[in-house]
Amino acid sequence: MKALPNILPIYRRELRSYFNSPVAYVVIIVFLAIVGWFFTSTLFLANVASMATVFEVVPWIFLGFVPAITMRLLAEEKKSGTIELLTTKPIRDVEIVLGKFFAAWTLLAASLAPTLIYLLTIIPLGDIDLGPVFAGYLGLLLMGGVYIGIGLFASGLTENQIVAFITTLLVVLALFLVDKMLIFMPEMFATTLEFLSVDHHFSSIARGVIDSRDILYFASLLGFSLLLATISLERRKW
Repeated sequence: MKALPNILPIYRRELRSYFNSPVAYVVIIVFLAIVGWFFTSTLFLANVASMATVFEVVPWIFLGFVPAITMRLLAEEKKSGTIELLTTKPIRDVEIVLGKFFAAWTLLAASLAPTLIYLLTIIPLGDIDLGPVFAGYLGLLLMGGVYIGIGLFASGLTENQIVAFITTLLVVLALFLVDKMLIFMPEMFATTLEFLSVDHHFSSIARGVIDSRDILYFASLLGFSLLLATISLERRKW
């Protein structure tokens, strides 16, 4: 943080912009309503007291949720011209990207936090293994972080928020579904395609197995996406 002193002010500015408008509240309410519907359906209709439903449903919701919260991060700044005001100050592009990334990641974590109520609800109903639950939330945060990085990159490529939304949606959808297409691919490519799948690595973590290879995958993809986001922002100088 000493080397990048402007991350915190940008983070605070971006977080205020989320919560000073209805955007954050609407997004969180819709997110919780969808997750809650699936959770309660499993709990009361199927009579299953488990957090597995949350970890099955949330990755699908993230496919639309994350593009929605990232599409404006850089695109709106570029369209309104405020990105030029930011860059006239002694602020590095990487600081802008990281400040906005952590703000969006905080919003995502704030959306996930109320789902812990579901855990408190089912603990008295059965013997819940907290290890996989902890791992599942870690996996969701890592997956969400990667998607936010991709969303920042897409938002930095255009001034149009809809274009940024669609671009992010297509990329994260491809990363999520790639291992679902293995039956249509030559066997020689199966291992590689499976490794590229976000859902494959998340599923491994959600089972309670925190493998260094899965952590490295998410960390590498996140770092690469943030690098691309920084480069996309620097294009205006070229």
